Amino acid sequence: MHIIFLSRRHGATRSYSLDLRLLCGAVFLLIGLALGAGAALGAWWVPHSATVPLDEPMNALLDEQRAEISATRDDAQRQLDAFAAHLAELQARLTRLDALGERLTELANLDASEFDFSLSVGQGGLDEPLEGSAYAPPPFMDSLDSLSERLDNREQLLEVLEQLLAERRLSEAESLSGRPVLQGYMSSPFGRRSDPLTGRLSMHKGVDFAAKPGSDVVAVAAGVVTSSGRKNGYGNVVEISHADGYVTLYAHNQKNLVQVGDLVQRGQTIAKVGSTGRSTGYHVHFEVLHNGMVINPASFIARASAAE
Repeated sequence: MHIIFLSRRHGATRSYSLDLRLLCGAVFLLIGLALGAGAALGAWWVPHSATVPLDEPMNALLDEQRAEISATRDDAQRQLDAFAAHLAELQARLTRLDALGERLTELANLDASEFDFSLSVGQGGLDEPLEGSAYAPPPFMDSLDSLSERLDNREQLLEVLEQLLAERRLSEAESLSGRPVLQGYMSSPFGRRSDPLTGRLSMHKGVDFAAKPGSDVVAVAAGVVTSSGRKNGYGNVVEISHADGYVTLYAHNQKNLVQVGDLVQRGQTIAKVGSTGRSTGYHVHFEVLHNGMVINPASFIARASAAE
């Protein structure tokens, strides 16, 4: 590249020859120096400008917001803890209701497959939205309180039902029904008969059941043992007092297994079949007394047979 300079005063000219590559290099060098200076100035300005403190009102506002957020977080945690404790209490009460329901099922002799408290209640169907009204769910804790009230009501009803069933079961246990032996047959009925030892007409005050020697003699109802020992003509005897003035007597036992004052249940073994006392063979002499008067046990035996 040629550059010509012209003088104004003398009119003389002067020319110079420049290499284009050197000129471009010089331009790029100047540009690089400018960019480097700008980067250095920016690096110095940014940290210095960042360290400029905010004004006091802004700092106070930020501190207040941080305190509000912390308080809100603590309150939410307390509510979650209260909800967890409330939910655990409801779950424990539901477990108790399940156990009570199973016990009632057993007391009432209900079908366990139909009243299975371990299964969830079956519900379903399509949901049809109500027209003209928007669904607004109740507050969560209010729903839990409502559920708690329903549980209170169910507990009271189940407790009443349990008491009624227990009383019915106790009443049935106290009522006389059944035979004094598990295996055997009636060998002599109640009433007038020929005495098996003398042949004379006599009054038989009970019912005889022939059975295998040493087999079980069982109580026909729940009660309290009022006598257990030897009695003239009866051999080994057990007497049990029941509700409503009833007394049952089991005689000619091989040995007695209960003592005076013992509480016995229906079907409990109280003695072993024997032939002690005035007897012709192994059997149980079974008597029933009501308010001290001997009565025919046949009706109580028939009651058990009808129930079976």
